[in-house]
Amino acid sequence: MSVRRRHSVRALSAAIAVVALAAGCSSANSGANKGGGAGASGVLTLGKPDGPQTNNSNPFLATSASATLGYRFMIYEPLAMTNQIRPTDKADPWLATDWAWESNFTKVTFTLDKRAKWADGKPLTAADVAFTFELLKKHPALNGNGIPYDGVAVEGDKVVLTFKESQFVNQNKIITTFVVPKHIWEKVENPETWPNRTPVGSGPYELKTFTPQTTTLTATPAYWKGETKVKELRYSAYNDNSAATTALANGKLEWSFVFMPNYKQLYVAKDLKNHKLWFPSGLGIHGLWFNTARKPFDNPALRKAMAMVVDRKAIHVQAQATLYPEISNPTGIPLPAGEPFLAPEYRSATTAPDVDGAKALLKDAGFQLSGGVLKDPDGKPVELTFTDPAGWNDYITGLSIIKDNIKQLGIEAKVKTQTAEAWGNDVATGNFDATLHWTNSGATPYDMYQNIMDGAILQPVGKSSQLGNFGRFKSPEATAALKEYANATDDPTRTKAMNTLQKIMVEQAPVIPTAAAPIGAEYSTKNWVGWPTEKDPYAAPQHTQPDALEVVLNLEPAK
Repeated sequence: MSVRRRHSVRALSAAIAVVALAAGCSSANSGANKGGGAGASGVLTLGKPDGPQTNNSNPFLATSASATLGYRFMIYEPLAMTNQIRPTDKADPWLATDWAWESNFTKVTFTLDKRAKWADGKPLTAADVAFTFELLKKHPALNGNGIPYDGVAVEGDKVVLTFKESQFVNQNKIITTFVVPKHIWEKVENPETWPNRTPVGSGPYELKTFTPQTTTLTATPAYWKGETKVKELRYSAYNDNSAATTALANGKLEWSFVFMPNYKQLYVAKDLKNHKLWFPSGLGIHGLWFNTARKPFDNPALRKAMAMVVDRKAIHVQAQATLYPEISNPTGIPLPAGEPFLAPEYRSATTAPDVDGAKALLKDAGFQLSGGVLKDPDGKPVELTFTDPAGWNDYITGLSIIKDNIKQLGIEAKVKTQTAEAWGNDVATGNFDATLHWTNSGATPYDMYQNIMDGAILQPVGKSSQLGNFGRFKSPEATAALKEYANATDDPTRTKAMNTLQKIMVEQAPVIPTAAAPIGAEYSTKNWVGWPTEKDPYAAPQHTQPDALEVVLNLEPAK
């Protein structure tokens, strides 16, 4: 598996072609250090098993290479920087020195840092920030978080946003919005499809070279926040998990997030001193998403019955090598992090397989088991195809386990692998039966449930969904509960809405939770030090997370 999260991730590819450094690179961002080794030369190598990439650096598109590889966070900057593993902590000022919300969360005022500049030397102003929010308001395809912007106004060096409803649940998403330069983007005819192949941002890096296998970023000559120790970022695309694991083991790859069936032997033991990994957990999950727009998967009884027989323990041990936290509650809420949110009726619930209970549920719903074959109420055999990218070993193994589990119900399934790009497009457009995929994560389980169930982001089959609800789940009750939670002004109202969402998740199973989603990574301290750790959790360790820039700026060459 590659770095997987709400948006972003794919896998598959060919062998790696490493682009040689041009001699002039060493002068980037005030000069590189001298000496041997990647750290001494100022180069940091990153990589993921995401296959050949298409040259697209549009930071607002989850399917762009800049999102998949994560380098959009090095070129474009947010108004404030949040810690993805501690989302309730106060954010660090970035392009904004201050932001103030009104008590009902319908208005926020940003005060900008007057020092901020674009990589082309032009000042970054309130006009740029206002333009960015107007851009997202006008183009839903770019508004990846589905924020309902209303008013956008410039007041001196401040930008004021207003909303018709409370943005309590969207605070972090709004303050971490990328800001793009008005003087460039205002000339773009269709920003929703613009590949942005020569991106200009305010961040400390700019795109030097792009090939389907390797993308190289170099430090800008004069980053407005000061000198950076890392002078070059080299992103490589690998064919599969095995290739990326080999690169990590031999030191060619220094920073990644790759699933390893035996990480201690395959990675850590190769360099006990320097090969590290840290997998902090959030409140997101991995799970089997059903396309509820296709029969018979529109039947909640069928989905729940399948959920009742899936062996999460086997997936935890065999598919994920115990690296990811096990899902032990049918609500999908990861424990112990999500324990305070659990509804009373599910506090003692488990995910232990219940084949007899599942069969009884199907019988009551009009399904019939005949000759070892389950038939739906119309008399048609229940069959489905599982799809995921080739090379994503944890997902493929997980699908194989689920395939065997549901065969106990008389359901025949086959596993189909695709290129990561084709799979990503099929998931977004609703062209699948069922697929293992991740969910969003946030400070509460709201983000996970909203990503799965929200009717406000529901797209018809055939139209790409950038925001979630890939399973086309249509539940007015869920949509109303999500809205109630988001707009609540007191904790009892939020608790009531959260309990409703848990019940829908358990009873209707739009997604079968299979594992908690850690925001983890493998990294090497041989050339670079200053990585986030359990003792110093200043940021999430994944390089496709919004706070990855904070990690890079914290790195120093190892002595």
